Amino acid sequence: MKTNYVCYYRVSTHQQGISGLGLEAQRQSVRDYVEKVQGGVLDELTEIESGKRSDRPVLNQAIQKCRETGATLLVAKLCRLSRDLHFITTLQQSKVNFLAVDNPHATPFLIHILVAVAEYERTMISTRTKAALDAARRRGVKLGSPCIQNAVSKAIEVRKRQCQQRYSQWIPIIRELQGQGIYKLSDLAEGMNRRGFKTTRGNRFSPTQIHRLLRFLR
Repeated sequence: MKTNYVCYYRVSTHQQGISGLGLEAQRQSVRDYVEKVQGGVLDELTEIESGKRSDRPVLNQAIQKCRETGATLLVAKLCRLSRDLHFITTLQQSKVNFLAVDNPHATPFLIHILVAVAEYERTMISTRTKAALDAARRRGVKLGSPCIQNAVSKAIEVRKRQCQQRYSQWIPIIRELQGQGIYKLSDLAEGMNRRGFKTTRGNRFSPTQIHRLLRFLR
């Protein structure tokens, strides 16, 4: 009996999303696996978000589609799902089948070990960074901006870049929809809304906002 899959791709930065770096490798790995096992692809969903976060709307959409169709959630690597052990445990308890191409025969016990190690490494990196900053402060190193005005100017510039990044992270999603033959503004807006994306103000996408986004793409 043929197994159907809902494929989930994730990159952590908008730069990777724009360039396709990371995404293309994931897609190729997943498609090669599906072809090898002679499975079927029901949907392919892409998200640009840190693996630290568990509130990922596109992943939630993929999981829900698996529940509704009985499909298996398929990722290129286990870390594309999460490095958080609690999140993986919750996913396992949801009874949704999921599989990572880099370790397709991993048992639930092995998955727990792999995720626990990744979570531990992430914690140690954070601990070492904080310790290094504390040591620098004790040596008298001044951290941060010494000038308030410069700090304010930099904060404004950072805010502008964040807005640009917010727009940029939607580029691969729009391209993916257009690659499926979807070009109407209303249909593109609906596609973004179905994937759980929100505008910079937290609202649903409208054709007008898609028009602005397409102008940004130019």
